[in-house]
Parts: sequence; structure tokens; C-alpha cells
Amino acid sequence: MVLSDEETSLIRASQKGDHKAFEVLIQRYQQMIHALTFRMTGGMSDAEDLAQETFIHAYQQLEKFRGEAKFSSWLYQIAVNRCLNWRKQSLRRQRLHEKWEPEPSAEPEQEGVGQRIQEALMKLNPKQRAAVVLTTYDGLSHAEAAKTLGCSETTVSWRLFTARAKLKTLLKNLNVEEAT
Repeated sequence: MVLSDEETSLIRASQKGDHKAFEVLIQRYQQMIHALTFRMTGGMSDAEDLAQETFIHAYQQLEKFRGEAKFSSWLYQIAVNRCLNWRKQSLRRQRLHEKWEPEPSAEPEQEGVGQRIQEALMKLNPKQRAAVVLTTYDGLSHAEAAKTLGCSETTVSWRLFTARAKLKTLLKNLNVEEAT
């Protein structure tokens, strides 16, 4: 892992309180983090909130960044942790609402292929979903995903294997013709 001289300078300046330098880092990684949070949450509003939380947390913890990993990997780790915590909180809120609201009886209309895939992704265990998002959508290697998720490469491989099997079952009736 080697940081570019420019990135190292931006990180050091940010660590010294240079807000403009941190703004440059945000602009550099904003799209990547937002894409990750969207795929983890399935909703634009939640994704925007979590991306913002990621950068706020990164700024607050910037003095702890030592350059032992790529800055992007460090941000990924923060974002994934934020998304996993969001999911836990979301499930708690959902259970509370289910106690007080009856479920709607009408089935939703048939959605497009992309929407069906996102829905299937949201049905995965959050840690499995994180492994799929990081490796399949964001192109991280198993080693990079393992470092980001704080687990072994074997664990990432197992999560991917399990997630793919579940996705295959969830999407078995998905027809490419539905996309048109």
C-alpha cells in the first residue's frame, strides 16, 4: 500500500485542521462512499445520511489514520460499520412499528430488474451484503474486503458463497425480458 504524495499531503493537512484539504478528500471519495451506502441501504435518503456520517466520523477520527492502509480502505471500513449499525437500528425501529401497524395486504407492482436485484440484496444478512457490495460492485479483492470488514479472507469467501446461493434462490424467476 502506497499513498500518493498528494494524498499524503492532503491527509496531513487535514489532520492539522485544514478544512479545505479535507474537502478535497471528500470530493475525491464522495461518489465511492455514496455508492457503497446506497447498495447497503437500498434508499437514496439513507445512503446520503450514511455517506455524510461516514465523512463526519472520518474527520473526527482523522488523527487515528496512520497510513497503514489505503485511505479509501479506511473510509470503506467506516462506511460499512455505519451501514451495519444503521441496519441494526432500522430493524429495531421496524419491529417497533410492526407492533403498532398492520402489514399492507396489497402486493406491490412488478418492479424493474435493477429494483428486484436491489430488493434481493437487501434480504441478505448485512455482513453478506457488505461482502457482495465490496467485491462485486466496488471491485475490492477478497483481501481488501477482509481488511475493510475486519475478518479473514476465508470469512469473506464464505459470506460470498452463502450470499450468492441465497441470491440465486431469490432471483431464480428473474427474467431479463422484464428489464425492457
